[in-house]
Amino acid sequence: MSGGVQHVEVSRDDDGQRLDRWLQKQGLPFFIIQKVIRKGQVRVDGKRAKANQRLVAGQDVRVPPFVPQDKDAKPELSEADRAFIKSLVIYDEGGIVALNKPAGLATQGGTNIRHHIDGMLDGLADKDGVRPRLVHRLDKDTSGLLLLARSAEMARELGRIFQGHHIRKIYWAVTVPAPEMNEGTIRAPLRKAGAPGNEKTIVDPEDGQEATTLFEVVERAGKKAAFVAFWPRTGRTHQVRVHAAYMNCPLLGDGKYGGRAASLDGLDLVRRVHLHARQISFFHPVSQKRISIQAPLPPDLQKTWATLGFDARGGDRVFADIQLSR
Repeated sequence: MSGGVQHVEVSRDDDGQRLDRWLQKQGLPFFIIQKVIRKGQVRVDGKRAKANQRLVAGQDVRVPPFVPQDKDAKPELSEADRAFIKSLVIYDEGGIVALNKPAGLATQGGTNIRHHIDGMLDGLADKDGVRPRLVHRLDKDTSGLLLLARSAEMARELGRIFQGHHIRKIYWAVTVPAPEMNEGTIRAPLRKAGAPGNEKTIVDPEDGQEATTLFEVVERAGKKAAFVAFWPRTGRTHQVRVHAAYMNCPLLGDGKYGGRAASLDGLDLVRRVHLHARQISFFHPVSQKRISIQAPLPPDLQKTWATLGFDARGGDRVFADIQLSR
């Protein structure tokens, strides 16, 4: 796809795939994808498109000219990486795969990001050599559940479930200090701000996108810290982190949004954002069976929970009075 502007028809195999991931398959570098989409140079059926837009078979995508990456230069996945990605699998049934992603590992590649989940998915290919597809993202600094789909159709159906908010995503976190209220709803519109590579998400009541997060305090360590469960009802970038800081209770270790206040002096704790995607629940799009998947706390967060005297078992009893919709 070099030379002039090209128009490419979305194939049946790519039905339901996100636009940015589809463009990566065409050989477009990640940092260029963000730029051309932001400038409106990529069009779907003649209309401006968003990076997370799901494509439909038969649609026409306008692709601007670029120098393609040398696909032959892509290194073979090492046996170590194959073993590693397989070790992350905690669920693989009904066309759906769930990983327990460690903190510090990006979901996708980008500028100066060579090692990421998407780059290792060949290690989870089925017997026909078809690799699973990413359904959503998880921040690099966040550990926990990441869903994959084994087919384009399943990716499309799971995308519909995410977009329709027919899913329960529970995050466990430690906030500093503890919230004043035991439970509540944070409604604060969010938008991205700052130059590329140094972007932050900020609260903007006028120009921000709707963002809603439920929270429930599971346990307190006095007033200095709390074990809090969050349920983001919308899916904005860094939503839980920004909303926690917005109510003056930033996540422990989150210097980006909490500054120096996001720390506990005198304790030997891991230096990372204390946020873990603990549970995902939804109704399977084919069988309609309720699926509930839990990702165990990683050892570094287990240490924090133990140091602060938190009982992790209490975190699975939150939001019990809220029904999951189909």
